[in-house]
Amino acid sequence: MNFLTLSELSYLIKSAIHSTLIDEYRVIAEIAQINYHVSSGHCYLDLVEKRDVAIAAKIRANIWAKNYRLIGSNFRKLTGRELQAGMKILALVKITYHEVHGLSLNILDIDPSYTLGEMALKRRQVIEQLTKEGIIDLNRKIPLPPVLQRIAVISSPGAAGYGDFLSRLKNNPYGYAFSHKLFHALVQGDKAEESIRSALRSSMKSKGMFDAVVIIRGGGSTVDLHCFDSYALAKEIALSPVPVLTGIGHERDETVADRVAHMRLITPTAVAEFLISKARLFIRQLNSFVNWI
Repeated sequence: MNFLTLSELSYLIKSAIHSTLIDEYRVIAEIAQINYHVSSGHCYLDLVEKRDVAIAAKIRANIWAKNYRLIGSNFRKLTGRELQAGMKILALVKITYHEVHGLSLNILDIDPSYTLGEMALKRRQVIEQLTKEGIIDLNRKIPLPPVLQRIAVISSPGAAGYGDFLSRLKNNPYGYAFSHKLFHALVQGDKAEESIRSALRSSMKSKGMFDAVVIIRGGGSTVDLHCFDSYALAKEIALSPVPVLTGIGHERDETVADRVAHMRLITPTAVAEFLISKARLFIRQLNSFVNWI
């Protein structure tokens, strides 16, 4: 009876792969899991292809330390985001087979422009879904009070934009008094979406106490804005019974949260300026009415 040892079979598989396949392939896949080893500098990933919710294919992959420094830096610079689970990528890979570790892909490069396109596509799909449901403009249809004086603020207390917002509001040249309550939320990172949604729900429990809800991020960075493209967050903003103003602090493509909010103002300071200008206009109209009488 003929037989092979396991190592001999592994060698045949390895030889067949290396002799049959070309050196490099460009592959589209979703990152299912990613682990960066600080000590070695290597990055290990599970790549998958999904059909609806089912996984059609799954392969382990790695980015060796030397490549990861360059790939990670370039990706971060062009997308403003770290490589992370759930992200679709276009990668240049080399197929490798190891007698002990089995089949894997060695990632040589990642094209950030493809991921940016996927992000834009998801944003469009969310907007289309909200439009189909007939709720995309609901919050914009809520009449604004003449004066927005009682404000629910959703932000991280450490966010630079939150400090700018409060400073401008408190130090307005007309001495107008505004009251605000902070509903603490993470405004970037994997947990930001649920954190902002939770803060929004908490502010709604105090229904009738606020004239508007303000979502503030601010700061000079545009990292991790993906949480503001979430369908779940956008739906809660759209269905909010209180007008929602966004001051997320970016000038690039508007997020879905910006689109469904009552008003998008580019920076937290611009939100404060808008609130002050509303009060100023009301006082002017009131004085004109008094003088007319």
